[in-house]
Amino acid sequence: MKRQLLTALFLTAATVAISPVANAAETKAVEDIQSARLEFLNNQTKAIENVHDARLEFLNNQTKAVENVQSTRLAFLDNQTKAIDDIQATRLDFLNTQTKAVENVQATRLEFLDNQTKAIEDIQTARLDFLNNQTKAVENVHQSRLEGLDARNKSVVR
Repeated sequence: MKRQLLTALFLTAATVAISPVANAAETKAVEDIQSARLEFLNNQTKAIENVHDARLEFLNNQTKAVENVQSTRLAFLDNQTKAIDDIQATRLDFLNTQTKAVENVQATRLEFLDNQTKAIEDIQTARLDFLNNQTKAVENVHQSRLEGLDARNKSVVR
């Protein structure tokens, strides 16, 4: 029993002697855990700030992109409007040219018809002259034949 008592006493002394060191170590471990947690929270806060910065930058870029798209669309619409104005001017010029061409074609057709009418009158005159000449030639042929027959008759009769 003496032994047990000595062991208990030794254990008590050891516990009393080690206890402050253990408390200090335990406190240090708690402080280390708390500092690790604080450091983790600081890193998370920084990460959140970085995420917020990244999100803000992304939103700014999107806003700029939307503005760029809108300005590009406006420029495209302006160019289309100018192109439509140019197309309309070109179409009007084309129609004016066509109208002038139609007037020229009509004038040319009228001139052609006038020439045809004149040619027809000339053709008719030429045909009438030709027929008259043919008739005269036929009369001359008849007359020549008659004269030839008369001459034969006279020569036979003589």
